[in-house]
Amino acid sequence: MKDPLPDPFADQPDWAPAPPRPVEIVPATGRVELRGQRVLVGLPGLGWRADLRADERVVQGSRTYVPVIPEHEWYRAEADQVEVFAPLMPVERVWVETVGTRPVAGPHEGGIRLVSLDTPTHRPPTPVVEADSVTGRRVVHVVGGVEHRDLRAVTETYSGADGDICVRVASEVDWYRWAWRGQAPTTLEVPIHLLWIE
Repeated sequence: MKDPLPDPFADQPDWAPAPPRPVEIVPATGRVELRGQRVLVGLPGLGWRADLRADERVVQGSRTYVPVIPEHEWYRAEADQVEVFAPLMPVERVWVETVGTRPVAGPHEGGIRLVSLDTPTHRPPTPVVEADSVTGRRVVHVVGGVEHRDLRAVTETYSGADGDICVRVASEVDWYRWAWRGQAPTTLEVPIHLLWIE
C-alpha cells in the first residue's frame, strides 16, 4: 500500500491568506527604476540607513549619483508640491527595495538569523500576530490575494467591535502628514490575520 500524498494545505488554515511577497534589496547600479523607490544607503561592513526615497540618477563628470531624500520629506514634497533638499549619494552606495517573488514554503527558522555585511538585507514578512509591537511599522494588508502596501500601523493590537483582534492602519502619506501638519490620519481597522510587517 502506498503512503497517501501529503496535504499541501495542512499547515495553513483555509481562512489564513498567504503571506505577501517579500522585499528584496538590489543594487542601484543595475537597471532599476529609482524615482520614488525606497532605498537604503551605506557601506559594506559599516552599516545601512533605511526609510529613504530616491529620485532619478544624476551624472556629474564621470560619476553617477542618486538624490536621496528622507521618506517623510519625500512624501511632503510629493503631497505639497514643494522642493526639498536631496543629498547626492554615489550610486554604488545605494540599494533599492523591490517586491520580490513569493518563496516556496519552507520550514520556519527561529532563533538568531546571521547575515552578510556585504549587502543590506531585509527580513521576510512577519505576521502581526507574531510581532511584539507594531505602531509606526510598515505593514502589508493582504485581502483576497491582493497586497496593499505603503501602509503604517497607527495602533497596537486591540479587541475590535466584532471581537476580532485588530490594528488600525493608515496610508503612509497620511502617516507622515500627521507629523508635518498635525492632521490626524484616516484609518482602517484590519484584523491581524490579514496583516504582515513588511
